[in-house]
Amino acid sequence: MAQAQNIPVGGTTSGSIAVAAESTVATRMSAPPSFDVADFPVPHGREEEWRFTPLERLRGLHDGTAVATGDGVRVDIDAPEDVVVESVGRDDARVGKAGVPVDRVAAQAYSAFKEAGVVTVPKETVLTEPIRIAVHGEGGVAYGHQVIELGAFAEAVVVIDHTGDAALAANVDYVLGDGAKLTVVSVQDWDDKAVHVGQHNALIGRDASFKSFVVTFGGDLVRLHPRVQYAGTGGEAELFGLYFTDAGQHQEHRLLVDHNVPHCKSNVVYKGALQGDDAHAVWIGDVLIEARAEGTDTYEMNRNLVLTDGARVDSVPNLEIETGEIVGAGHASATGRFDDEQLFYLMARGIPQQEARRLVVRGFFAELVQQIGVADIEERLITKIEEELEASVA
Repeated sequence: MAQAQNIPVGGTTSGSIAVAAESTVATRMSAPPSFDVADFPVPHGREEEWRFTPLERLRGLHDGTAVATGDGVRVDIDAPEDVVVESVGRDDARVGKAGVPVDRVAAQAYSAFKEAGVVTVPKETVLTEPIRIAVHGEGGVAYGHQVIELGAFAEAVVVIDHTGDAALAANVDYVLGDGAKLTVVSVQDWDDKAVHVGQHNALIGRDASFKSFVVTFGGDLVRLHPRVQYAGTGGEAELFGLYFTDAGQHQEHRLLVDHNVPHCKSNVVYKGALQGDDAHAVWIGDVLIEARAEGTDTYEMNRNLVLTDGARVDSVPNLEIETGEIVGAGHASATGRFDDEQLFYLMARGIPQQEARRLVVRGFFAELVQQIGVADIEERLITKIEEELEASVA
């Protein structure tokens, strides 16, 4: 697989294609997946999976020194009447069903949470209103685990909203029954000092459909690890991401789609904009097509728009293929400044430069925002993008 690299402004990379001799689902991990934190050494920053992350800014989440406090986070769930909301212990069979921790912080979160939240949509239930989960930081340290489970042929939209200030390490499991359809919108709108490290695990049933939107604006450091695997043929996954990285912020998204059964699809599109000194965005996209996953159709893309000098992007798409019997597989990455032709076109029609700049960025993100399907969230994100652009010219 391709080695990670820093892409200069205006540069591009298309990653690489490798044919592996055997399946190694945790291809980029220094240790096998495990629920036990003792199975992971304390990272030092030289490991491939940690070398982009400023460990000193994790507030102890990676080395065991961060102790949960009573003022960590508050979680409020607003769900339609047919939805079952529970708090369960670590021994509940649904906890960890969608995936195993793949790094020390995820394992620490699994071993340290007190109770896991489980939200269940019964089979064949079609919700007309979103399930809303509000996670609000209250200044302390917290570890959490959330399970979202859909029964066969159920349909739901879930919005997970992160606000406030906290040092949070959490795992989120999405379990989709056969024929189920789940759309998840995870918004990271933290205060400036917050730290959030999370692993998102999706297990997709036969002919089920999973659509994920990860939106990252706030926080001092946000490091998210979405992972997908399939429990039956015909499953589809769409992973969309939008991030706006400001001066001094570190935003890192590391994805793995594991095509472990035949005839499934995946599509990954992440877009980011960066502005200000030491703004740093990292995107690692791994797609693994196992030997038994014949008929796979997959594509992943990352695009970044650098708005000012002093910002840095590391973007690495990776594709690992163990069978030649596939429908299609591709990946791409591009990073650059504004398109001068677009700006010239708008300014030549009497639009002032700053307004033209705003329109270009808004158009860059519009394709993703319009697919969310939750009106108040779409409006909020467009407003947030406008606020970020206003701040850049203030």
